[in-house]
Amino acid sequence: MHLTSYLQDGELTIVLTGEIDHHCARTYIESITAKIEAYTPQICVLDFQEVTFMDSSGIAVVINALRNMSKIEGKLVLSGLSQQPMKVFQASGIDKLVNMKEEVK
Repeated sequence: MHLTSYLQDGELTIVLTGEIDHHCARTYIESITAKIEAYTPQICVLDFQEVTFMDSSGIAVVINALRNMSKIEGKLVLSGLSQQPMKVFQASGIDKLVNMKEEVK
């Protein structure tokens, strides 16, 4: 688990890497929350391009980010989604709440 982030023109991009499962979800949630609170972006993009696997714990990561962005009246976007995370999010209905962009190949 590792993440990097950068802020440009009010848009915070957080790049997630590796696996998102119950072992690391809490750490991701805490790190993303801290970044959103520190930068208060208008838009937060969670970039899943480097995510190799995700289970339902990824839903908690996204819901927490969505909750934090809602508090500051910001927008959450998921990008770089490969087929596996996309299926998890669609099955949970997250795609109805958050703008999702598939991985560009």
